[in-house]
Amino acid sequence: MLHVAVIGAGRIGAVHAASLASHPRARLALVADPVGEGAARLAERYGARSTTDVADVYSSTDVEAVIVCSPTTLHVEQVVASVRAGKAVLCEKPVDVSLARVDECLAAVAGREHRVMVGFNRRFDPGIAEIQARTAAGEIGPLEQLTIISRDPAAPPAAYLAGSGGIFHDMTVHDLDTAGYFLGEVVEVTAVGQQLDPEIAALGDFDAAVVTLRASSGAVATIVNSRHCASGYDQRLEAFGPRGSLRLENLTTTSVRHHGASTSDVAGPYLDFFLERYAAAYRLELDHFVSAVEAGTAPSPGLHDGRAALVLADAATRSARSGERVTLPTTGDDG
Repeated sequence: MLHVAVIGAGRIGAVHAASLASHPRARLALVADPVGEGAARLAERYGARSTTDVADVYSSTDVEAVIVCSPTTLHVEQVVASVRAGKAVLCEKPVDVSLARVDECLAAVAGREHRVMVGFNRRFDPGIAEIQARTAAGEIGPLEQLTIISRDPAAPPAAYLAGSGGIFHDMTVHDLDTAGYFLGEVVEVTAVGQQLDPEIAALGDFDAAVVTLRASSGAVATIVNSRHCASGYDQRLEAFGPRGSLRLENLTTTSVRHHGASTSDVAGPYLDFFLERYAAAYRLELDHFVSAVEAGTAPSPGLHDGRAALVLADAATRSARSGERVTLPTTGDDG
């Protein structure tokens, strides 16, 4: 039985705590959060201890692994402290919004970076994982085009957005990791940001964007994002090649379709929130982490994958602000 501590008793912390409670080979041992009431409430729900001092996580001898669910600005210090204390770590994305800070993290845990997993949970979504596996197996021939559509039902509060690092680091980063998972090495990034929401524009951020990635293989990915969608949480993906395509459509509240005199093939609404849409992905992500810790193997995605997604997010931000195409160094380039 793997004993796990969760740092952060907010929304994501609660998701991971629930996943731990249902996992047959893991249990929630400790919840740490400066807001003691939240930590105590979450811990009590699952029969765990709570603390307001994060240092208790590192010193607890019964804690073997840590899930970092705190604000992004705290991720690096908590990942490093956990690894130095001998714990395995699952860190929510992003590791940081600063590439320099991620490099500091990699340097601090050098030789032990295989102990850290980054929470790009969409890799574990059953539909996305199936399409990636079938594409990699050559079912549609060499991947030529990848299309990812990801739109939120509504924008988060302005207070959240102000500290999020911007749409490319907060929202698009999930899709950038997914695209890299399919494409491999990305050599070029072009992005167009849209400022259609005055409140978000006042923050200097974009509320919608279209990003194009070109891979060294010649494949191209297009990512379409928006902070609002009247029909709900719009999550679609298509992989296209010379022998066909594989497509993931939106999940809806019911598989029943209505056909009548005025309409046909009417479906239920899209699942309205990422916690519902990616519930299975969170569970499978945790299972992968637990299995990797048990086996002593490196979980994936790891810190280098987190860095790669951040490089793409930085490039997309530069492109959207400058209007220019950003060329990235390839593995064959010096340095």
